[in-house]
Amino acid sequence: MKVAVDERRCEGYGFCEERAPELLQLDDEGQLLILRPDVADGEADKARAAVRSCPVAALRLED
Repeated sequence: MKVAVDERRCEGYGFCEERAPELLQLDDEGQLLILRPDVADGEADKARAAVRSCPVAALRLED
């Protein structure tokens, strides 16, 4: 499983970073960085929570 971001939609709210800080991080300019696109089995729930938390649906999980 991989996490991906649509950079055009991301508005930098940071809810995703709160739910999965080991995978996602906002930089100083509010741009979302994917620290590790490949999601480990033990992190799948956090990745799903991060995707669900995005108010503009800028994140998605891919198989």
